[in-house]
Amino acid sequence: MMKTNLATAEKTSAISMRIASNRKNLIDYAAKLIGNDRTTFILDSATARAEEVILNKRLYILNDDDFDAFEAALESNRMEDNLCLIQRLSRPKRWVSPNPSN
Repeated sequence: MMKTNLATAEKTSAISMRIASNRKNLIDYAAKLIGNDRTTFILDSATARAEEVILNKRLYILNDDDFDAFEAALESNRMEDNLCLIQRLSRPKRWVSPNPSN
């Protein structure tokens, strides 16, 4: 799972939400069990879920035959010679803001 450094990130944006008291109590209880405050618990949980959603849209499961074909294609086209792949891997991650104030 991706790791973001929430502790040192500049905090310039606010999130406000309405929540039923039973859900708030549940969150507070869970946060207390692991020694976190509500905000940290919510941010950590939401960030982990966001990363999971992003990875689920980027992770592909292949059967053995398809994986073998994929692996053969990778082996026959060295990364050093694959400009498209180099450009793709050089792009900034979508979940990392180039402007820390966002």
